[in-house]
Amino acid sequence: MTATERTFTITELAREFDITPRAIRFYEDQGLLTPARSGRARVYTKADRTRLKLTLRGKRLGLSLAEVRELIDMYGGVRNYAPQLQRFLKVLADRRASLEQQREDIEAVLGEIAMLEKQCTDLLGHDTAGAAQAKAELARRMLKAE
Repeated sequence: MTATERTFTITELAREFDITPRAIRFYEDQGLLTPARSGRARVYTKADRTRLKLTLRGKRLGLSLAEVRELIDMYGGVRNYAPQLQRFLKVLADRRASLEQQREDIEAVLGEIAMLEKQCTDLLGHDTAGAAQAKAELARRMLKAE
């Protein structure tokens, strides 16, 4: 770190990214940040700030901290970013597949909830035929899901 390089305190970074200093210390414990020390105070560089920004972006994407650290560590001053970009594409594809599966699961559960609501509403309205139809539809959906 040069004497003229812009540095940040933990409080400044916490305010900028709307997170707690404790979260920043946690990321430090996980090896994502490596601030210098000035006495007991942590001193963060622009590189630390960038690593924090990338960490938070990775979390927002649903990546694990291990995945975030792996991707960030791949930079390491290397001029050829192809391996990192290929790895990132793989991580993104895996994340997309996971989210697509979650969406399908959520849609299935919402369909089941709708059928159960209809069945209950029909029973409360003394519409036994409608309730039976909703029950049959739910059974059909459950068989289809298996």
